[in-house]
Amino acid sequence: MPLYESVFIVRQDVSDQHVEGLAERYSEMITENGGEVAKSEYWGLKNLAYRVSKNRKGHYMMFNIKGPSGAIDEFERNMRLSEDVLRYMTIRVDEFEEGPSAMMRNRGGRDEGRRDDRHRDRDRRPDRPAERENTEKSATSATTTAEPVVAAAAAAGDDEGTGS
Repeated sequence: MPLYESVFIVRQDVSDQHVEGLAERYSEMITENGGEVAKSEYWGLKNLAYRVSKNRKGHYMMFNIKGPSGAIDEFERNMRLSEDVLRYMTIRVDEFEEGPSAMMRNRGGRDEGRRDDRHRDRDRRPDRPAERENTEKSATSATTTAEPVVAAAAAAGDDEGTGS
């Protein structure tokens, strides 16, 4: 029997249980048509690369299917009719990948790694005393240049007040 790998994306506003229910319904449909779902994986709610039908996220589900092309045709026809399924793709493969898929092995690795690395440079940055000295000097120079101006203004104000 031919081997297929199918991934479909379900709308973001449906629950995880609803996605599992859809997957179970599609799995039963494949077995009724002479096929078998060798493996199914729920990849979770993930960001889409671009908006699809006003959705920015979607629930990803993957099936490894052994079955005739008629079972795959019926499976895809039902996904086309479903309003919950945003996109799907089914490809024929020579053999199934052993163990978990690449998405399950890297589950959240790209997003979490980016968040962890965001402040990495701040933690490794050595203290820079030269920068601190420069900022302290500029703050003290601003107060020293302002003092004579304030003193002159005060002296001018005293002269006017005593002169009248």
